[in-house]
Parts: sequence; C-alpha cells; structure tokens
Amino acid sequence: MNIDMIRAAATRLEGHARRTPLLSSPFLDEIAGRRVWIKPECLQHTGSFKFRGAWSAVSALSEAERAHGVIAFSSGNHAQGVALAARAHGVAAVIIMPQDAPAVKIGNTRALGAEVVLYDRAGGEDRDAIGAEIVADRGLTLIKPYDEPQVIAGQGTTGLEIAAQASEVGVTEADVIVCCGGGGFSSGIALALEEAAPGLRVRTAEPEHFDDVARSLDAGEVQRNARLSGSLCDAIITPEPGVLTFPILKRLAGPGFAVTEDEALRAMALAFDRLKLVAEPGGAVALAAALFHADKIAGADVIVTISGGNVDPDVFQRALAMQPQSQQTRGDAA
Repeated sequence: MNIDMIRAAATRLEGHARRTPLLSSPFLDEIAGRRVWIKPECLQHTGSFKFRGAWSAVSALSEAERAHGVIAFSSGNHAQGVALAARAHGVAAVIIMPQDAPAVKIGNTRALGAEVVLYDRAGGEDRDAIGAEIVADRGLTLIKPYDEPQVIAGQGTTGLEIAAQASEVGVTEADVIVCCGGGGFSSGIALALEEAAPGLRVRTAEPEHFDDVARSLDAGEVQRNARLSGSLCDAIITPEPGVLTFPILKRLAGPGFAVTEDEALRAMALAFDRLKLVAEPGGAVALAAALFHADKIAGADVIVTISGGNVDPDVFQRALAMQPQSQQTRGDAA
C-alpha cells in the first residue's frame, strides 16, 4: 500500500464519487471546546464512504475477472457500494449479509441488483464457508470490506480530500477522528495524510465493547473482540483489525476512542439538528468522540468523519429522542 495507489484510485473515481464537503457548526464547536470540522461521507453514493473502495476495487479488475463476477461479505455499507459499482461496470455481484443487518441495507443492496445471501451470525453460521462454496462453484472474485489493497486505496481518497479542504480553511495540525471497523477507512486516510498533510493525525473511533482497534493500538499487537454482534453500530463491528490495516495504523495513528451507544445516538441527533445530516450509529462514533471525549483531544481544531447514513427509521427516531428539548429548539447558523 502506498500513496501512488491512492492517487491512482482517485483518478479512477473522478467523475464517479462525490467530493463531499467539510462542514462546521458553531454549536458543535461550543460543545467540543474547539473547532469541529465534519467530513460527511453519509452524502456519498449509497450513503457511505464504502462506495469509494468498492469502485476502486471493481474498476481495477481484469476483463476476465469482471466476466465471472464478484462476491463480498458485508453488514450493509460495503454491500451497497459493491452492488452499485458492479452494476455500473456490468459485473454480477453476490453479497453475503448477516440476517440481522438493518433492513434498509439489505433492501438497498437487492435494489441495486446484487444477489443477497443471508446467514445467521448469531447462530454460528460461517460466512467464510458459505462464501468459499459459492466462489468454488461460480469462480467469483472476492472484494474484502477492508483488508484489500484496492479497497484501502479507494477509502484513502477521502484523506486526499480532507488534506486539501483542511488547507483551504487554514487547518494544518489536528486530529482526524475516523469511524473504524476493520481499519480500511482509517488506514487509507492515514496513508493519504502522511503524504498530503503530515500535520493531521488519524485517530480511530469505535463502539464500546467492540474497540478491537483501540485496544490493539494500546497493546501494540492485534486484540480480538469477544463477540461479533449486539451493537447498534453494526456497520463497524469486526472481529479484529485487518492484517493489512493494523500495521499502517500502528505506525501512523494516535490512541483510539471507544464511545457508548448513547453517545453515538446523541451525536446522530446533533448532526441532524445542527447540520441536517442523517448519520447511522456506526457513522456517528467519530463525532461522538469529538463532542463527548474532548478531554482526550489537544489543539484548536478536530476533524471527524461521518462515515455512513444508512439507518433504519426506528433507530433514527430513537436517536432524535436523545436530544434534550432545549437543544432541539435552540437555533444556530450551521
């Protein structure tokens, strides 16, 4: 993995991925005690940064690989990204998804033309075994959700944008808090910033009890989560950091954050109230870290990603209910 791969991915993504803005709100600044800059990848195609990595990977396939089709494992956002990228390239896609994934993500993946195969992760069904059988039968190419060089390169294009946009607003030194599952997004951004904005440092954000990356960074070696389900932040629940991603983060990232579900829900409510953004729980953990763990951040600025906005209505309603009435009615010029 290197900056040249990220720049090549950016070239292939040009005209296909959205260049999402860098947003701010005085009200969020007040809560955090510093300027908070938000990179809303919830506005990306399919509602998630995952489109970048999916397009990068599918567009890099050979003609023979495209003819056979692709397969991916995903709880939803990678699924939708691969489904859309595959459809745009005329490539058949099979997506293996947990049956407890949000209904909106399963439905969207099917609507984008992918064949969805559901499995029971809580009941112990082995998605790898299911996938291996399908690959053996149909000769599909696996596009991993994070531990795949072209996927990491695609996610890294977000970092190139952050570097340019931070420079435009005069930010040269800051923590960049990134919603983190297996580490594809955070490691790609870290590699891009190392070259394009060395004063910006990636820090990961994860849900409490599923903070394998933060614990791994603290220990200096890979730590595994005790369980693989049971969090509202389904989009960023992984067993452990990736083989490719962890060495990058170990070298380039600062200490990670772990936030509670309530903090993620409150961050969702604030993102909607102050910026009119719809975030899913896993996509709001970086903002939650900036707002509610401000004592662990130094400097006048912090940059955060909102990595996805594919949330079921009942969960979103629960998030909005977390917002105190006094904050719901208070206005600001976002």
